[in-house]
Amino acid sequence: MKQIRVAIIGQGRSGRGIHGDYLPTDDRFQVVAVVDEIAKRREYARGEHGCDTYADHQRLFDRDDIDLIVNATYSHLHAPISLEILEAGYNLLSEKPLADNTDDVDRLIEASERTGKLFAIYQQSRYAPYFQKVQEVIDSGVLGRIVQISIRFNGHSRRWDWQTLTGRMGGNLLNTGPHPLDQALQLFGEGMPNVTCFMDNTEASLGDAENHLKLLLSGEGHPLIDLEVSSCCAYPPFMFTVYGSRGGMTVTRSSAEWRYYKQEECPEQKLTTDPLEDGKGVPCYCSEDVTWHTGKWPTEGDAGKNAAYSSAAAPTQGGMTGKFYSMLYNTLTKGTPLEITPQQVRRQIAVIAECQRQNPRIWGASIDSKR
Repeated sequence: MKQIRVAIIGQGRSGRGIHGDYLPTDDRFQVVAVVDEIAKRREYARGEHGCDTYADHQRLFDRDDIDLIVNATYSHLHAPISLEILEAGYNLLSEKPLADNTDDVDRLIEASERTGKLFAIYQQSRYAPYFQKVQEVIDSGVLGRIVQISIRFNGHSRRWDWQTLTGRMGGNLLNTGPHPLDQALQLFGEGMPNVTCFMDNTEASLGDAENHLKLLLSGEGHPLIDLEVSSCCAYPPFMFTVYGSRGGMTVTRSSAEWRYYKQEECPEQKLTTDPLEDGKGVPCYCSEDVTWHTGKWPTEGDAGKNAAYSSAAAPTQGGMTGKFYSMLYNTLTKGTPLEITPQQVRRQIAVIAECQRQNPRIWGASIDSKR
């Protein structure tokens, strides 16, 4: 078994709490170097991984024993440092958000193709079991044509860290949003959707970025996607609600229910322009008895396994992080194509950029600074 030697840039909640926690549990990987500008975090990494540590990420480029560099720096540094990594000739795994404009993504794709180095983005929520169940039920066709999918990554909280600042690429869309937006675009289907976006910033956020987001994705021949990422919702509803022509589905992080009818089992009806009335001549609404078929997840056999997927980080080999790194390992060692490609993420970034363009009250100064 080939062991992949990994360097991690950044020891924040992602670099330390996700990648740093997971990688020691997987014998296929070894953390050989960690970079962080904070001395205490470097000290922790030396004790945890027994690895070399640096304050400057460019020190990594003097080494020839690194197979993969994980870029878990501040969000606004993802694109420029990722470009440095590829240009220096190293395989790259970038944390999300990858960027806030497609020009940066195009530069990264070009550098990856020119250098022949792997370019991957950590969008692990593609492997969330609740999302895979949504895909499974929709793909089965039992719900009929999918009319709308509502996605709610909501809660109510105050926030005062750097991820509330537009200058640091903060806000709900760039912090939490890449997870549900990646899922939403998979359910939308191919092509660039029409984008309608509303953002707000309330006193619950001490920064200038949005803490309430409403996003609509639409297109001919596609379901309407209604996505919210709000820190202003004290009564959060289901994460997913699927509207179909023959049924529907509700989904939480740990459970799902759906019901549907079969067209061939329904009573035969004919369109009429005459007023409807019951057998006694009393006006009435359309009414019929249909047989509803139902499904639930997890099943009794799934209940134990589902606990491993309950967290976004899930630092277990059975969780989202483990599934992502298994995919990445196969790509690095066997040449298996990436399941989450930079081209797919580019479409996500195009949607994000359009959302920011439509909300100049919040993002206008940041957009102007990039021109």
